[in-house]
Amino acid sequence: MGFTNVAPLKGGYMITSMVGILISLFYVFPKSTTWGFTFTAFFVIMFAASLISMTYGPEEAMLHVGHEAERKKKKKAK
Repeated sequence: MGFTNVAPLKGGYMITSMVGILISLFYVFPKSTTWGFTFTAFFVIMFAASLISMTYGPEEAMLHVGHEAERKKKKKAK
């Protein structure tokens, strides 16, 4: 199973999926089983996509993200 065309996703995508899973399980699921299951499944799929992106994504894209953060720090320092 080789992924050849994987888009690089930012870390915020993974954080959003983890927080969404927790909120869905502990807040939504007890109130509505149908909606709780639906939201949990949606955020689990998001989390899986972020893991695939992190594992099989192009290395050049991750290098670019690091340089972008350094540029923002330099701009704030000026």
